[in-house]
Amino acid sequence: MSSPSPQSVSLDDIRVAHKLLDGVARTTPLAGCRALTERIGGPVYLKCENLQRTGSFKIRGAYVRIAGLSAEERARGVVAASAGNHAQGVALAAQLLGVRSTVFMPGGAPLPKIAATRGYGAEVLLEGTTVEHCLAAAEAYAEATGAVFIHPFDHEDIVAGQGTVGLEILEQCPEVRTILVGTGGGGLLAGVAVAVKALRPDIRVIGVQAASAAAYPPSLAAGHPVALPSATTMADGIAVGRPGDVPFALISELVDGVRTVGEESLSQALLLCMERAKLVVEPAGAASVAALLEAGGSQSYVTIEPPVVAVLSGGNVDPLLMLRVLRHGLAAAGRYLSLRVRIPDRPGALATLLAELAATDANVGNVTHVRTDASLQLGEVEVELQLETKGVEHCREVIAAMTEAGYPVTEA
Repeated sequence: MSSPSPQSVSLDDIRVAHKLLDGVARTTPLAGCRALTERIGGPVYLKCENLQRTGSFKIRGAYVRIAGLSAEERARGVVAASAGNHAQGVALAAQLLGVRSTVFMPGGAPLPKIAATRGYGAEVLLEGTTVEHCLAAAEAYAEATGAVFIHPFDHEDIVAGQGTVGLEILEQCPEVRTILVGTGGGGLLAGVAVAVKALRPDIRVIGVQAASAAAYPPSLAAGHPVALPSATTMADGIAVGRPGDVPFALISELVDGVRTVGEESLSQALLLCMERAKLVVEPAGAASVAALLEAGGSQSYVTIEPPVVAVLSGGNVDPLLMLRVLRHGLAAAGRYLSLRVRIPDRPGALATLLAELAATDANVGNVTHVRTDASLQLGEVEVELQLETKGVEHCREVIAAMTEAGYPVTEA
């Protein structure tokens, strides 16, 4: 019988990384969440990497990777590709270590993330429209200039650095039974799994992916990394089309399961973090919370046993995206309702409609008249209403009241 192959990243590697990061990365807080505790029926804690330097866990792996370069490699500088979090982590790590950094970012990257990356001292070059375009450009730049390419997840040092999150969780919550980790390429999930399973193999470590960008389930089923044809989700921080080879090998050996979550759950999770936990979290960072919101569904084979620690991996959310996601989350939670209602085109008809709505206790946020449309009958107008409501049941009550009053109602 052949002996099992050694892991590419060990607990000792993560402990060395933890010492290296002392005074560089923050030991982020662990915050209890009563709303999720009540939902799960046991203690739930949030590991707040959204409060980490640069707004995400990425500084951990980036610093360990760059610190491990030789003097000759450092002199050549480093190059990376990212839409935001990895870019900022590499830029700050390079600045702290006195290394020149270049970062390729998509042309459509949020302006605050571009400004923050430049603020940490990196030269930012905009390339294409996707991270894949940027990765190709960064690798070509490394080949042409000799700069060292810093991969966002597919390197042993990156995984070791991210694994320090796992050590902190065990120190802060030794009673934990399940750890949930949002997952893209797999660097954070792999690192946490190595640390936790080496010290506490009884703890379940579960990855969480956006359903429309979930490369790990088919890859684990196939036994090797499988590339997705596309990966489109509001959680751009975990929209990775193919698992990394290094983290995949570790995850396939150590992780207890990978759940997928929908876009509505991601937006509701972001809203819950803001409203109930008072934490600003990006959609990718809220993936672990989304899994708790969906707990007990069709993926119940992946057991979520409390006490649970959900890792909030980042908080770098573009304000414009935040507005859209919050609106989506409010609608999904039944707190925001858009209706189209047809009324007679005569004086007082709109006032009568609004009076009917007032009786339902829905708050009218916006009213738009459509007077010219081929589908409208002569003497008829369509009114689009945006309403603030109190939940899914209240939405049903509003629609039922409008229908009972004789109004043709369509949800917008």
